[in-house]
Amino acid sequence: MALPLPLPEAAALLAAFLLLLLLLVCVIAHITAVKMPALHRYEEEKFFINSEGRKESVPSIHDPPTKELSVVVPSYNEEDRLPLMMDEAMDFLEKRQKRDPSFTYEVIVVDDGSKDQTTKVAMKYCKKYGSDKVRVLSLVKNRGKGGAVRMGVFISRGKKILMADADGATKFADIEKVEEGLKNLQPWPNQMAISCGSRAHLEKDSIAKRSYFRTLLMYGFHFLVWFLCVKEIRDTQCGFKLLTREAALRTFSTLHVERWAFDVELLYIAQHLRIPIAEVAVNWTEIEGSKLVPFWSWLQMGRDLLFIRLRYMTGAWQLETRKCN
Repeated sequence: MALPLPLPEAAALLAAFLLLLLLLVCVIAHITAVKMPALHRYEEEKFFINSEGRKESVPSIHDPPTKELSVVVPSYNEEDRLPLMMDEAMDFLEKRQKRDPSFTYEVIVVDDGSKDQTTKVAMKYCKKYGSDKVRVLSLVKNRGKGGAVRMGVFISRGKKILMADADGATKFADIEKVEEGLKNLQPWPNQMAISCGSRAHLEKDSIAKRSYFRTLLMYGFHFLVWFLCVKEIRDTQCGFKLLTREAALRTFSTLHVERWAFDVELLYIAQHLRIPIAEVAVNWTEIEGSKLVPFWSWLQMGRDLLFIRLRYMTGAWQLETRKCN
């Protein structure tokens, strides 16, 4: 009969095993990393359909800005929720323009390979307001939320670029709060700054409405974000973020993750580039119809967080700027 190992030896064996496991994960993360994925745009994605039904070439973020604000709305199977968000956003933006005629804007709805009538719904707003104000970019295949946002950012014409979710969970009028957060960061180094909407102040109320399992997942995800990637922002996942054009170009040109964890990599990149970041409380309401599947989506995001840290740490990913072709 084998004698049990003394405690110090057992602890040493366990530590050696964990170290070996970490080394193995590092190797897997490094060799499976796509170093700098090509920012390929399909031929159909080089044009948008204007309000008159004709093709127009998309602009580039490398061009000088011609609008004060671009709003990028990633949309996947959002035919039901998109109208509420668009009605609220367009009403706010039109009223602002009436008060201040020098204010110019565009809303870019990015249909991320939807299987429903998302593009058709978005085109109604294009026809109503004109294609100079509302543009619809239909992606050939689903890229994920981060990929859809990036494709919208790369055809933006605004000095400032706002990411806004299609469900309208964040009150659009709260753009004034994130604008104030951006303003308070001045002077912006190299004209780069980011202002993030945040739901952290609503955390206690949300816990009361969630199951214990979902609350545990939420705390686990927040810990991983803090431990592995981003320490200064409490809510990395709010889809309401305002970036200067220069900050958007620099961060999205470096981005690798295209699914749900892209926000974390975006802020990880920003912190390493010393781009100032503000976190601003916004009004937020949970809207039915979320595409996030609690357990599997959190599991995928947890894996992405670990790989973000390890791939930058091992040099598989680097802070390089790429250009979309």
